[in-house]
Amino acid sequence: MTKIIEKNELPNDYYEAALEKGSLVMTPYCACGNALNDDYFCEKCHKRCHCNQIICHDETTLERVKSYAWKSSQFSAFKVKLVQDI
Repeated sequence: MTKIIEKNELPNDYYEAALEKGSLVMTPYCACGNALNDDYFCEKCHKRCHCNQIICHDETTLERVKSYAWKSSQFSAFKVKLVQDI
């Protein structure tokens, strides 16, 4: 996976979101691009990660995530982007 870097040039931890059989699946990644386990500890960087953005693969996934953000406060704090907009 590609590193996600914001305009301030600091990389961010993130979730990669996709729809699988109609369900939203979000996989956590460290800013370095390493996939994270359930404990959000990056074995490559040796740091605990905090995902604060969701990267969507397509418009359908983006709309589903935006819908969840509108309905649930759990999603409202996340930045949401399409992978092509990065």
